[in-house]
Amino acid sequence: MSEASVAVHADADLLAQAVAARLLVKLLDAQADRGQAAVVLTGGRIAAAVYRAVAALPARDAVDWSRVDVWWGDERFLPAGDPDRNETQARAALLDQVPLDPARVHPMPASDGPDGDDPEAAAARYAAELAAAGPGDAALPRFDVLMLGVGEDGHVASIFPGHPVGDATGPVAAVRDSPKPPPTRTTLTLPTIVTAAEVWLVASGADKATAVRESLAGAPLPAAAARGTARTRWLLDRPAAASVQGGAPS
Repeated sequence: MSEASVAVHADADLLAQAVAARLLVKLLDAQADRGQAAVVLTGGRIAAAVYRAVAALPARDAVDWSRVDVWWGDERFLPAGDPDRNETQARAALLDQVPLDPARVHPMPASDGPDGDDPEAAAARYAAELAAAGPGDAALPRFDVLMLGVGEDGHVASIFPGHPVGDATGPVAAVRDSPKPPPTRTTLTLPTIVTAAEVWLVASGADKATAVRESLAGAPLPAAAARGTARTRWLLDRPAAASVQGGAPS
């Protein structure tokens, strides 16, 4: 797998703008190479800022959004449209403002969906959707970019340190008793995350500094295990990078 590179930006606003610009370039490059692109979205404050920045960039219109597949790395198992769902956040900030093909937008199932309040069935349904989009007999599609936020404890997606979901081997897992509310979620597993061509770990704020430092040092944290097959990028603002030894290379 790839070695990690680190880019540090002065503050959260500049970080969001820089990640947005990188994302547009990556989508354009993927479409130039393959005719299409696939991105895995995350949630959280900095992710929402990135999506708003993408929507505000004139270059967004250079992307053929009808040839972009949108997936999610994890989701809160809540009713459709709930403001705490990552899907709801992404739609409000970006997805409803670009001409995506609805058939290529793949939200994780909601708790009022066809599986009701069964997160294991919802995880299995999403795994089947991933497999249906994979080339040939592949269990997963190609992910050009998989974006992850980084929690204060070093979690990514809904994979928390010490939680049994960290040992899950299937493509998608249900999460019960999450240490962070809400307690029930669905998530891509680490074996799925590490199939992405590029994994981007985006972190903002001084409360992330310890997790960033420990993950880059190889601590046994989910964030340290999240790597892309071609490239792993840590995209940070200065407060999040404050504890990185040597000042965080760019």
